[in-house]
Amino acid sequence: MDWVTLVRAGIARVVVVAAPEQQLPTLPVTLVRDEVAYQGPVGGIFYGLRAATHDLCFVSSCDAPFLNLRLIDYFFSLVENYDVVVPFWEERLQPLHAVYRRSVAPLLQDQLERGELRPVFLYKKVRTYEVPAEDIRRFDPDGLSFRNMNSPADYQAALSLWQQHQHSVSCVVELFGVARLKAKTARIPLTLASGATIGDALRALAEVAPALLNTVITPDGHTLTPGFSCNLNGTRFLPDDIHTELRSGDSLLILSSDAGG
Repeated sequence: MDWVTLVRAGIARVVVVAAPEQQLPTLPVTLVRDEVAYQGPVGGIFYGLRAATHDLCFVSSCDAPFLNLRLIDYFFSLVENYDVVVPFWEERLQPLHAVYRRSVAPLLQDQLERGELRPVFLYKKVRTYEVPAEDIRRFDPDGLSFRNMNSPADYQAALSLWQQHQHSVSCVVELFGVARLKAKTARIPLTLASGATIGDALRALAEVAPALLNTVITPDGHTLTPGFSCNLNGTRFLPDDIHTELRSGDSLLILSSDAGG
């Protein structure tokens, strides 16, 4: 799936910002161009926001092959009281994978006029929420959302990774209360076969953290023992349904009464 199709699945209108003389194929998008070349990400963000028709806009570079719609949706859920929601990943802010209000465009224009070509100058002037890495991992454990392609070798590596992920599901299990004490860790990432269910995840979890057997996970590894429950992505409790199929980026929360679960 190309990135335009992926974004169209969750966002109403796509605006592509191109360089002044850049040649592009015909795309089902609104195409605008930098009015001044080499103004960096601030120029791209500004021209894109100016062409947008919605108050809230998700901004991404065009060479990001692994956009994660559920992570993007999560960013939108955080923006109510903010002007910018920007992730903090790999020890730095990621301005080209963030949500912006269109109302910040005049401030970006001012930055361009002053030659301030780093988006971080904006963040100090508006209400900005920095999404911590631990929240991002709930939806994108490996941070694939922030991977981009700058060379033919990068493209081949991304293609190989995409092909691998067609046959696997990456999720993370977050443990609370007794489960965390037994496993001696708060998070356990899992890579499962395509089509894996919550029951499959529990069996894999028991293999990775055998201390959970008998107390948190039943001896056969198929389900949770009484007193523990499983929540999918922090929104849906699944105390009995172990047949729910998982998708890459899912988070399973295992809670006990000790953790308020």
